[in-house]
Amino acid sequence: MKMHGLGNDFVVIDERDGITRVDETLVMAMADRHRGVGYDQLAVLSKRDGADVHLTFYNSDGSQAAACGNATRCIARHLIEESGKSDLTITTDRGTLFARDAGNGHTSVNMGAPLLDWQSIPLAKYVDINALPIDGAPLATGMGNPHCTFFVDDVASINLEARGAEIEHHPLYPERTNVQFAQLIGENHLRMRVWERGVGVTLASGSSSCATAVAAHRSGLTGRKVQIDLDGGTIHIDWRDDGVWMTGPTAHVFTAVWHS
Repeated sequence: MKMHGLGNDFVVIDERDGITRVDETLVMAMADRHRGVGYDQLAVLSKRDGADVHLTFYNSDGSQAAACGNATRCIARHLIEESGKSDLTITTDRGTLFARDAGNGHTSVNMGAPLLDWQSIPLAKYVDINALPIDGAPLATGMGNPHCTFFVDDVASINLEARGAEIEHHPLYPERTNVQFAQLIGENHLRMRVWERGVGVTLASGSSSCATAVAAHRSGLTGRKVQIDLDGGTIHIDWRDDGVWMTGPTAHVFTAVWHS
C-alpha cells in the first residue's frame, strides 16, 4: 500500500501471513521515486503475540528506524477500518504504542514518553540537552529516534537542505539525527520544517512533531498541547502523563502488487 500523513509518504508491506518479502534489495528498489514507488519510509506489518500488529520501519536510504509516527498513524487508520476496532495495540522497536480513532477521519497515536537523558537519545557524551553546544543552541530529544530542534524567528529563511544535512551528521549524534526548525507563530501554535535522517527534507514527520512539542514546552514557549503547521499540513500534539499523543489525518493512496 502507498499511504501518506500530511505528505510524509510511505510504502506499507503486509507480512502478517508469515511470508518474508522485504530485504535490502527490495527496500532500495522501492525507494527509487523514478524507477520504483518512492517513499520517505517503508513499513512492514507482521504478527506479534499480545498486539494487533508489529511494525518495522526503513528509511529511504535503507537504514532502519525504531519509530515513525505518521506511518504508525496511517497503518492504525487502515487497521481500524479493517478490523472495526476503535483502539489498537501496536508494537515497534520503540516499544508498545497505542492508537485510537479520534473521529472525523483522524487518528491518534501515543508515541510514548520522550527520552530526556543524553544516553537514551542517544548523544555521544554528556551535554546540556536543553542547549546543545551547536550554533543556535538547539534541544535534543529522543522519541525512539534522535531529534535536534532549533527555535528560530523565521523558518522560511532557513536553508533546510544545507543545515539539515550538516546537523544530521553532527558528531554529538552517533546514530545521526532528525532535525527540526520551528517558529512560534501564536499561543501554543508552531510552524515547523523537517529534515529526516536517512531521507532528507520531508513535508511532515510525526516523531519530529512530538519532539518539537516536547522541546517547545521545555523551553517555556508553549504548554503541553500544541498545534504544529508543517509543509504538508497540520498536526496536533498533546504531551500527557502517559506519553506524547499526536492526532491528525491520514491518506491511503493506492494498493498495488510489486513485480520485481
